[in-house]
Amino acid sequence: MNAIALGAHRARYEITGYFRSPDQVFFTFLFPVFMLALFATIFGGTDVAGGGDSGLPHVSAGQYYLPGMIAAGLLLSGVQNLAVDIAMERSDGTLKRLGGTPLPAVSYFIGTFAQVAVTGTLQVALLIAVAALAFDVELPTSAESWLTFAWVFVLGLATSSLLGIALSALPRSGRSATAVVIPIVLVLQFISGVYLAFMLLPEWLQNVASVFPLAWMALGMRAVFLPDAYRVLEQGEVWNLGGAAIALGIWLVVGLVLARVTFRWTRRDA
Repeated sequence: MNAIALGAHRARYEITGYFRSPDQVFFTFLFPVFMLALFATIFGGTDVAGGGDSGLPHVSAGQYYLPGMIAAGLLLSGVQNLAVDIAMERSDGTLKRLGGTPLPAVSYFIGTFAQVAVTGTLQVALLIAVAALAFDVELPTSAESWLTFAWVFVLGLATSSLLGIALSALPRSGRSATAVVIPIVLVLQFISGVYLAFMLLPEWLQNVASVFPLAWMALGMRAVFLPDAYRVLEQGEVWNLGGAAIALGIWLVVGLVLARVTFRWTRRDA
C-alpha cells in the first residue's frame, strides 16, 4: 500500500511536469491533433480513398486520417515520450538520485504509467472531439465498435509504454535521446498507415510494418472509425482484429521483458 501511495504521489508529479514542458506537450500531445487538422484541411476537397471509381463509400479526409492519428498518438505518448524522458533523467542524474531514495522502482513505474494513461486518454479525447466538431467526422454508434476501440487503446497504450521504457536504454546520453528515438518513431509512422494509406505501400513493406505494433494499432482503429466496406483495402481484405490482439499481446510481453532487463537507475558507463 505504501508503494501504491508513493506511486500516486509520483503520478501527480509526472503529470504536472509533463504539462509544464511546452515542447513535450506539442510534440507528443498536440502533434497528432495538429497533423489531423493539417491533413483534413489540405485534402478536405478530395476523395482520399473511397467513392468514385473505387466503389467504396465516401469518407472525408478527417475521418480517413483519424484512425492513424489516434494510433500515432499512442506511440508518441508511450514510446517517444518515455524513451526520451527516461534517457534524459538517467543522463542528468535524476534517476540516480531517485534510486538512492526510499522510492521503490514499482512506485516510479506506477507514476510513469499513470502519466501516460492520463495524457494518452486526454489526447485521444481531444482528437475525437476536434474530428467530430471541426471536421464533421461521423463517430461509431455501435457498442461493438467502441468495445474494439477500448481494447485496442488500452493494449496499444500499455505496449507503447513498456517499449518506451525499454527503448530509453538505447541512447548513450540524454543529449542524443531525441536523435535516436524520433527517427525510429517517424519511420514507423510512415510505413504503418499513419501518413500514407497502408494499401499504397509495397507488399513487402506492409509485411515489414506488420512486424511492429503501430501497424496493428492503426488497423484496429481503422476497423472502428471507417465503414466496414474498407476492410477490402487491408491485407487479406479483412479487419484482422484477432491478429491485432495477438500481435499487441506479444509485443506487450516483449516490452515487459525488455523493460525489466534494460532499466537502470544510472547510465551504463556510470
